[in-house]
Amino acid sequence: MKYFLAKISFILVITTILISCSVTKNLEEDEYFLTNNHITVNEEDSNDETIKNLIKPKPNSLFLKYPLRLRIYHFANKNPDSTFTEWLHKKPKREQRLHRFLSKKQTIKLQHAYTGINNWFKKSGEAPALIDSLKIKKSIKTLDKYHQQNGWLDINTSYTINYSDNKKGAVNYNIETGEPYIIDSITQQIESEAVDSIYNIHKKKSFIKTNVQYRDKYLINERERITTIMRNSGMYTFEKESIHYINGTDSIKKTNWVEIFIDDKKIRDQDSSYKEPYKIFKISEVNIFTDFNYTNKRKEITDSTTYNKHNFYSFEKLRFKPKALSDAIFIKPNSIYKDINKTLTLTQLNNLRTFKYPNIKYILDDRDSTKTSLIANILLTPLKKFELEYNLDALHNNIQNVGLSLSTSILARNVFRGAESLELAFRGSIGASKDAADREDRFFDVREFGADLKLSFPRILFPFNTSKFIPKIMSPTTRISFGASTQTNIGLDKTNFTGVFNYSWFSSAHVTNRFDLFNMQFVNNLNKGKYFDIYNNSYDKLNAIAINSGYTTASLNTPEGTSEFTNDVLTNNLTPSVSALISSTDIQEIKNIEERRQRLTEDNLIFTTSYSYIKNTRSSIIDNNFNRIGVKLELAGNTLSTLSNALGLNKNSNDRYELFNVAYSQYIKTEIDYIKYWNLPNNNTFAIRSFFGIAIPYGNSKSIPFSRSFFGGGSNDNRAWDAYSLGPGISGGQNEFNEANMKIALNAEFRYTFFGDLKGAFFIDAGNIWNVLDNEEDPKYKFDSLKDLSELAVGSGIGFRYDFSFFVLRFDIGFKTYEPYLENKKWLRNYNFRNAVYNVGINYPF
Repeated sequence: MKYFLAKISFILVITTILISCSVTKNLEEDEYFLTNNHITVNEEDSNDETIKNLIKPKPNSLFLKYPLRLRIYHFANKNPDSTFTEWLHKKPKREQRLHRFLSKKQTIKLQHAYTGINNWFKKSGEAPALIDSLKIKKSIKTLDKYHQQNGWLDINTSYTINYSDNKKGAVNYNIETGEPYIIDSITQQIESEAVDSIYNIHKKKSFIKTNVQYRDKYLINERERITTIMRNSGMYTFEKESIHYINGTDSIKKTNWVEIFIDDKKIRDQDSSYKEPYKIFKISEVNIFTDFNYTNKRKEITDSTTYNKHNFYSFEKLRFKPKALSDAIFIKPNSIYKDINKTLTLTQLNNLRTFKYPNIKYILDDRDSTKTSLIANILLTPLKKFELEYNLDALHNNIQNVGLSLSTSILARNVFRGAESLELAFRGSIGASKDAADREDRFFDVREFGADLKLSFPRILFPFNTSKFIPKIMSPTTRISFGASTQTNIGLDKTNFTGVFNYSWFSSAHVTNRFDLFNMQFVNNLNKGKYFDIYNNSYDKLNAIAINSGYTTASLNTPEGTSEFTNDVLTNNLTPSVSALISSTDIQEIKNIEERRQRLTEDNLIFTTSYSYIKNTRSSIIDNNFNRIGVKLELAGNTLSTLSNALGLNKNSNDRYELFNVAYSQYIKTEIDYIKYWNLPNNNTFAIRSFFGIAIPYGNSKSIPFSRSFFGGGSNDNRAWDAYSLGPGISGGQNEFNEANMKIALNAEFRYTFFGDLKGAFFIDAGNIWNVLDNEEDPKYKFDSLKDLSELAVGSGIGFRYDFSFFVLRFDIGFKTYEPYLENKKWLRNYNFRNAVYNVGINYPF
């Protein structure tokens, strides 16, 4: 209680200090604190963010209507070094005492610390926004210029200042735009015939159009468009500066005319200059130097060949198959020059991950008397044949609270002389978890070791030519990988073997495609007898029925006792007295427990074929105005089902075909994931995510393997519940690892900036998992109709994030807002810090 009161007192003191600080107490006599910029456009109030951003100064930022950053700034000492020095020498013997107590070196560090804290206050805080007439007048000019650039040529902007008695004031900006000017005519003056011909072919797509409001950006965009067209139409020497405009206006009609000028190329020769018409250039030769570097550029070529009209040269023995490199080169002899071909070639060569900074140089071909032929020299410097890499990472996921991972890999390039890469990787990790099977509960109780072999080809490996459907411009890649791993003290302990053969390609700048022709996973559970040591809730239910029925007076031992009791109940091998005390509900409960045990302990053999489509419009990591949609379709077991008779597969006692004594899984699974970001004023962001997934077993399966099922809760899902603790349905998360074959997840998050790199968030999460179209019979677990959407659990909360540039450390507090499994008072019943879930994560949840 004393600690609680002390904490509350401390918060109250800090709050009082922050609130009581006056924002005007340190102002000079002629200084006034700016409280607001009020904008009217044509006598109507305006909140246009573009106009707001043009005005300076701006009022201080507010957090929940409170100037937090301004208050923090007031904590800073303007001259910390001189203040500390003055304090140090204020008393004659203070410096000597500090030197004896701390040492001279530590006293200097104390001064640095004091200075650093004050600098942090200045950097994290925000200086008072003051009314500055010079800046206001400059803003007036900026506003006028902005409107003139956007067609309001009769703009008239004025301002007034309203001062108050407490040294505060507000600025009123009054903008009268007048009528916008409309483009009524467009003409061209083009000197080169070749340029004029190309321009007229593409004229219809011009950014400058008649009968639309004039804007400077149309002229800027048109200049870029013309330049791009010319440089992709053979105009190797074309310069953007050759394009200029003359505008004229009619102030009575409020119209604007635009004349486009494209001059000939300007040539400067010593003290004189002249013009010459632009010409179309062609590529006469393409030479590829496969082992170029500045140390051997003067050496003689010792090996060469020609393929697909590309000339390949090497200073040593040629190490690359010409076809592999030729497929990555879009510059072709006897074709016109195009900028885009250079860009595509550099992109494809970089995607090979074989060369260091590929370079393309064009030189005039002196053999052509017209001086319109170019030789393209592609200079390639190979990376080292072998590369060794080590990685040490910190881990945090749904199973491990904390962990360390060490991996090492060796990469071999150009394995088959076709720019292929072969990577052999080894990994190991240790971590801490709350494993119910670990009675000692050691700190590093989770261990995993594995190895992976990956082979990558920079093309589609297929018996037939796929270039018509997936051309090389889409950067197609084929990957073959094999992996093996063993896990200890994660669930039942297991070994895992994988094999993948897939294709990937980019059908556009924003669209990624992946087709897994073959994806195999074999999961071998090593300690099946530990099941009831891990799934305590199932054991407690089973044990309670055994004791209450008189089957035993002591707790069932595992696994022998639990297996014997379950078998006796399900085969009706009980004494009459015990049988009479076990109800039909108890029998169904035992049956459900046993079916779940068999499903989670059985080995899994999964053969899948899948296709994934992702469209992401995000232009860069700092782009906060984009959307992303991902769709995946996965089919499992169909190939084995078709070949079951041909392979002579036999059925087991559960009427399931087996391969290598393991029943293979058969299901269809789909996932749809949508993310949308909105960029808001003051560096804020609003983001949403919606996810739907369903996996339907059929044929050789009655349920979905644990590794391919869905779960709810966790730091990247519904943050008011721990991972695997939500659902299915309204069952109330009765098992330790709750999973099902259908999932809905909805998330919304408002992200804002406290100050500097410290961010905050408010979020709402909704979702749940259900069983559908499988062997689950309990209606609490199942999704039967749209009415079951009322079983969506809702969580809400707050988050804090710190941006370290290369990653974001995230701390989210999730409160249970709506709990559909409760019988009454489902809203806000456990909405408190005691029942909250505290999530730590790396980077944003979506």
